[in-house]
Amino acid sequence: MSLEGEIRDSLKQALKQRDEARLSTLRLVLSEIKNAEIGQRRGLNDDETLGIIGTQVKRHRESIELFKKGNRDDLVTQEERELNILMEYLPRQMSREEIVNAAQQTIAELGAKEIRDKGKVMSRLMPQLRGKADGKQVSDVVLELLTTG
Repeated sequence: MSLEGEIRDSLKQALKQRDEARLSTLRLVLSEIKNAEIGQRRGLNDDETLGIIGTQVKRHRESIELFKKGNRDDLVTQEERELNILMEYLPRQMSREEIVNAAQQTIAELGAKEIRDKGKVMSRLMPQLRGKADGKQVSDVVLELLTTG
């Protein structure tokens, strides 16, 4: 079953269970998927669907940070709940150590030594880690490795 199909099944379950948070979150994701399909004039594969979910995860994380700064604990709780629902559809997230290992391997393969090589490293590394690791965290690790190495 495709990832989109899995999300649709979860939506049906949420309807039966009357889980409003899950219902609204999954409807939003399916809406984003549909918009992307219309824009591309074709159905999306699972990698593209993961990209959409990843974008939603990133938005929720940013919102959580902003709501924390604004002392809006009620909205932080809501965003965290929605974030947890979205995380169920992403692959297991990599640990920092796993990201460091993957980055070190890519840096060695490319022979990258300077900060200006970060773009080459990121363009090779991110397709491998898409959906498995936060892009900002990967970027921070690569920058750290290039400045210390």
